[in-house]
Order: sequence, then C-alpha cells, then structure tokens
Amino acid sequence: MDKGVHVHTEIGPLRRVCLHRPGDELLNLPPGELDRLLFDDIPFLEVAQREHDTFARELRRQGVEVVYLEDLVAAAFDAAPEARGAFLDRYISEAGIKGEHTPGAVRSRLEVIEDNVEFVKKTMAGLTRAEIDIPLRSSSTLDALLSGSRESHLIVDPMPNLYFTRDPFASVGSGVSLNRMYSRTRNRETLYGEIIFRYHPDFRDVPRYFDRDASFHIEGGDVLNINEKTVAIGISQRTQAAAVDVIAQSILWDPAAGIERILAFNIPVSRAFMHLDTVFTQIDVDKFTIHPAIMGTLQVFELSAGDRPREVRIREINDTLEHILENATGVDQIKLIPCGGNDPIAADREQWNDGSNTLAIAPGRICVYDRNTVTNDLLDREGLDLITIPSAELSRGRGGPRCMSMPLWREDM
Repeated sequence: MDKGVHVHTEIGPLRRVCLHRPGDELLNLPPGELDRLLFDDIPFLEVAQREHDTFARELRRQGVEVVYLEDLVAAAFDAAPEARGAFLDRYISEAGIKGEHTPGAVRSRLEVIEDNVEFVKKTMAGLTRAEIDIPLRSSSTLDALLSGSRESHLIVDPMPNLYFTRDPFASVGSGVSLNRMYSRTRNRETLYGEIIFRYHPDFRDVPRYFDRDASFHIEGGDVLNINEKTVAIGISQRTQAAAVDVIAQSILWDPAAGIERILAFNIPVSRAFMHLDTVFTQIDVDKFTIHPAIMGTLQVFELSAGDRPREVRIREINDTLEHILENATGVDQIKLIPCGGNDPIAADREQWNDGSNTLAIAPGRICVYDRNTVTNDLLDREGLDLITIPSAELSRGRGGPRCMSMPLWREDM
C-alpha cells in the first residue's frame, strides 16, 4: 500500500481507515452543557470503548488496516518536533480560555506531558478547573471568575465528537478536504488533521482541496465519492453552498484529481438531515440505503469546469434520487432501500439511530449498528453481507459506522 490517500468510491474494498477510540473526552461531558457540546446524552465510556473495539476488530478481520487519529498526530510530532509547539499555540488560542493567567497555566499543564500520544489524548479530553494551577497573584480570584467558574467546571472544552472521524477532514480521490466545521465546538478537531497533512511522513504530500481557515463551513459527512469522475456533496445544516463553490474550484481544476463533476444536493436544514450521509449511503454497485423522507423530486446542482481557469459551470437538475444516482453511477437500475422500511415509526426510530449510515467494507459487505433491526432485516433480504456491531452507547453520539470512520485507502472498482 502506498503513502497518501486513495479513495475514489464509497464501496471499493477498504484497506486503511482512520478511527478514534472514545476516550476521557466523554468523561468531561457536563450534563448542563450537552447542547453546547452537541450531545443529547452522556455515553458510558467503558461500554462505548468495548463497542468501538468490536468495530475495529471486525474491520481488521476483513483485512482493513486500522490507524488511530491520536497515533497519526503523535507520529507527526515525532517526525517534526517543532510542530508540537505550533500546535499548542493554535490549540490554546482557539480554546476560548478566559482570564489573564489561565492560558499560561494550561500551557504549563500540557507542556510537561512528554509522551506525544498521551499529550494528544489530553488535548482531546480537555481540562477542568481542578487540573489547572492558577498562579496566586493579584486579581487571581477575579481571574478565576473570568475563567468561567460560575458557569462551568471546564477550562478547556473536551472534544467528545472526535470518535466521528468522518467530519474533520474528507478523503476525495487522492486529495483531502481539511474542513472548517459548522460548530465552534467541533472546529478545533481539525487541528489534528492540519498536523497530519502537514507533517506526517505518509500524508504531508497529499493535495489539499479545502482549508480549515476558509470562510465557509463544510463537513466530511456531506462528501461522498461516487466514482473516479464524480463526487457528491450535500448543501446541508453543516455545509454551506459557498463552501461547495470553493472546493469545486480546487478539485475540478486539479488535473491530477481526474474529477469532472460535483453533484451538490440541496437537502433540508434539520437535525434529521444533518449530513448527506444521513440521507443516503452507497452499499453496493447498485444499492443505496436512504432516509425515506428524501423520496420525491430533489434539487441538485451539477458543477463542472468552465472555459477559463478556475471557472465553474453550474447546471440545475430537478429529478428523483433514483434517476440522479443512476446517471451518476452509470448503473441502469438503482435499488433504494429505505431505513425502517414502510413503517413510519420504525423509520423515524432507526433513522435517529443512524440506520441508513452504513460503512461499506467492500461491494455488498457493510457494517451496521445491531440495534436497527428492521432496516437490517431489509438489507439481509436484499442479499447484503451484514457485519453488525453493538451500539447501545456509541449511538448516543448520533452517528453510525460511516460517521465513525474516515477511509484513507480503498481499492479501485
């Protein structure tokens, strides 16, 4: 397997994937601040870790190399020791730390961690007031108040959404989109991708089609690789149309990319349609799982290279999802499998638990949550090879197997 990124489809045999095992960041989820940290409940960490370990183990059994986000970042620091200080500067500046002396205290607490893996994990977990030694100087009491002691026990927020590695960056062909996230709560997650794609020996030469400092937000759950020539991107709650304009200029005008068109799906702005991969995911050459509410006429924009450098031509398409996907894939007859079948209650329940958010390990072989029994039965009857993983706690974060994985290498179809 070569260095870099190679992902031209959603279903080509998966060979290398980036995961993040849930860690202490879930222990630093205060019940009173769940909305701000984009959680509905607090997962039980030990069980979530066991479930995630099962996920990783099943991937390895299928011949997939599993690499962990924290290990990739630590390896980048090992390769370029100067990168750690630069990372810490940005981490502290983006953490929203209040008070005159508190940022220095945070820096001192983190700098003493010598092991790079433990250093990375601690930055992910966040820091509480109890962990920080605020210097006893004049105004130290006021400093503590300004640090948020009345509102929160946190000095630096945890990053509890990190086990959804799909969103901070997205593999697109042989390049990567290093995203600017929708929420300030999650945008610090992209600092890790910045380090990996700037300093890691295996990934520092990967072309970057989008940058985390961009003006508009885009997330990896909205990016689907249809084939070597076509990419689908959702215009959604988490991805702006202007971000699609920006990334299109980079991708369509990169001769090495080979991508000729981007299909921008305009989907409803709601929690149920958070990303394009909550609307549909490809599971076989001719099969997709879908959110049943997406049936009907869709508004899609086809973006292609114009006549002048970096010009993008746009054509509006209004058609059914079935016809759009048949045209995009070149398959004569696409099979759409609705989450929850024709039972509206089952559809809502299992969509809430990411029944249509599946990870294809190879064509027709997919990883699913065990709790979505109605959808899984439908998939089984359609001849799909299901790899089910436990999901009582992982699902509390509102993301499925696709959300929890960022493919770095897939074989071509």
